Amino acid sequence: MLSAPAHRPEEQGQPDDGWVSAVRALHKGMVAGLGPRGATPAEDPRDRRGPFRPARLTPVRSRLEMQQVTRLYGWVDAMAAAVFAAAVTHIVTPGGLLAATVGEILPLAVGFAVLVWALGALGCYTFAHRETLPRHLLRVFAAFGLTGAPLLAGELLLPGGRNSLPLLAQWFGPLLIGLGLLHVVWWSTVRRWRRDGKLTPNIVIVGATEAARKLIETALKTREVAVLGVFDDRLGRAPKEIAGVPVLGDTNDLLGHKVLPYVDRIVIAVNPGAQTRVREIIARLRVLPNDVSLVLESGGEDGRVRALSRIADAQLAQVSGEPADVRRAVVKRLQDIAIGWTALILGLPVMALVAIAIKLDSPGPIFFRQRRHGFNNEEILVWKFRSMRQEAADFAAVQQVQAGDNRVTRVGRFIRKTSLDELPQLFNVIGGEMSLVGPRPHAVGMKTGQTESARLVAEYAHRHRMKPGMTGWAAINGSRGPVDSPELVRRRVALDIEYIERQSFWFDIYIMAMTIPCLLGDSETVR
Repeated sequence: MLSAPAHRPEEQGQPDDGWVSAVRALHKGMVAGLGPRGATPAEDPRDRRGPFRPARLTPVRSRLEMQQVTRLYGWVDAMAAAVFAAAVTHIVTPGGLLAATVGEILPLAVGFAVLVWALGALGCYTFAHRETLPRHLLRVFAAFGLTGAPLLAGELLLPGGRNSLPLLAQWFGPLLIGLGLLHVVWWSTVRRWRRDGKLTPNIVIVGATEAARKLIETALKTREVAVLGVFDDRLGRAPKEIAGVPVLGDTNDLLGHKVLPYVDRIVIAVNPGAQTRVREIIARLRVLPNDVSLVLESGGEDGRVRALSRIADAQLAQVSGEPADVRRAVVKRLQDIAIGWTALILGLPVMALVAIAIKLDSPGPIFFRQRRHGFNNEEILVWKFRSMRQEAADFAAVQQVQAGDNRVTRVGRFIRKTSLDELPQLFNVIGGEMSLVGPRPHAVGMKTGQTESARLVAEYAHRHRMKPGMTGWAAINGSRGPVDSPELVRRRVALDIEYIERQSFWFDIYIMAMTIPCLLGDSETVR
């Protein structure tokens, strides 16, 4: 098992001591950019460790965002081609770019469009695990060949086409060299990320079977995936380890295991002929936010290598879980960065006034950090302004806030009613742990009555298939404040899942636009 992260005292569910930690978090967010930092837990020496387990594990959240960055390579290539075409035209054409004729610009425009299409069509941004640098560059040069051949033929055959040949040659040749060098950088960077574990998928295997042993042995040879552990629904018959990988428990242990935030995919390695057993395992694992796949025994080591390559390249057919939409995730992250930084800069004066009011109103720190569930069940520390008396703080949300709760300070009642206490969560957004819009993050172990909220709804963990948000679809539909009954938990989960299914750039903009009117018009909800 993974041990709890090694944090400073204020990060162990204690109040934070003020602006010093805020500045520290803000600095980390600035460094993070598109690829937020990966919070990695310290390892307990007593933990059983398999041959794949690195000293530090990176959460799935960070690895997904590194994959999103690789998709940006395509955008950089396209911009480089467009800028270079404009520059060449401006230099070569008498009178500059604005004086160029349609006949001079059109071949470059067509060449640009065909090149961008060819680079994507020939897989120049897939960066397959076993692809060597020469093979990758061959794809890039093939894309140029696919672009250049019809352009050259058109220029030679069309009337007046020869006039634009010099311009086309001066764009095409240097761009081939330039993009070739860029792709050496892209390939090397991806190779380094994989070596550091940022792009190497982590899997756990369900089923301590002979198929699991063969799969692990093949993985040890190829190193295309890392097998963090094995779980078996028939634990009494299972060994303590398989090919050095520890058996960590049964499927019930897997449902709440601390390794899950670091697991990209759960692979079922049970004999598919045991249909009843396979169906039971799939039904039990569907509640998890992780992708679940069924791997079939596929004719010797070559078949297992191909299966691992498909897992590594995220092409294995899914039993459950949503396929990653990389473009949508990149757009959402850019939206978070742009709007998050703008909101933080504009909100700093308000945050300063709130901080002063908290200090004057009651003894204790300004900030409060609480351990909550993030993407893929990862535990994150969420920032808030302190709204309760320090000695009455409830870090585990065992007792949710009620109307007239005497634990809440005078300033606390105001900032909770106006949701100003949530403003410091902009640090979490910029750092990549949260999003501006998404399911609200619930405290780890939060209870509804005497029952842990996560146990009331089978689909509860589906909320964690997307980063938690400062606001969300549930919030603007009245599901705010405490969820102190099973019905309220079910309604919030249903609204959160609806949002995950509908999420888009414009849907997020609509939710953000509706948040303030909904908050100001709500005088009933306890917050």
